[in-house]
Amino acid sequence: MKEFDDRLQGRLGHVFADPALLAQALTHRSFGQPNNERLEFLGDSVLNCAMSIALFERFANLREGELSRVRASLVCQDALARVAFGLELGSCLRLGEGELRSGGARRPSILADTLEAIIAAVCLDAGFEVARALVCRLFEPLLADVNPASPGKDPKTALQEWLQGRKLALPVYTMVRVLGEAHAQEFEVACEVPKFSLRTIGRGSSRRAAEQQSAELALAHLDKPA
Repeated sequence: MKEFDDRLQGRLGHVFADPALLAQALTHRSFGQPNNERLEFLGDSVLNCAMSIALFERFANLREGELSRVRASLVCQDALARVAFGLELGSCLRLGEGELRSGGARRPSILADTLEAIIAAVCLDAGFEVARALVCRLFEPLLADVNPASPGKDPKTALQEWLQGRKLALPVYTMVRVLGEAHAQEFEVACEVPKFSLRTIGRGSSRRAAEQQSAELALAHLDKPA
């Protein structure tokens, strides 16, 4: 475990004065106590504050509502999971046997929560400014891709507007199945666009997240050049 921790600290660019904080941040509730649930709560607030400052400084011309939409797109589960994958957090997690068997080390919800917990651990270990710098480093690639002209529109809204703009019927979302145990369920939802006989399947830790992914897949297909 220490070897993984050392590698992770190198990728984070932060060496913990209190290694126990990092160990707790990497501990899922299925593993035992102390786990990272309380750190996740704090990390969510630290992340939102740090991202708000970054966006405020970077986009001087965006209004409040636009800034809020961009921030929502950058701190959502999918974005956090992408950053977590880049850090190879899955190989460092401390999971119970059930979560290990069910693929918890690759589950986006667990990876996103763990990343929030790590941000909180850095904040407790070295202060808010160090945590803010960490957020800026980790999310720089996502920040660089932000298009202020299209501030954080979610896939369901974007798909709906794409169809409405062509006076076509709205998509239909249908639950396909629910996977996993009650405490760690994943949902599969189909998005159907009848006009194009298109059906895509999305998966997520909530029905809403699965709908968003299925809408994103449908929009990607519809937006392909003819």
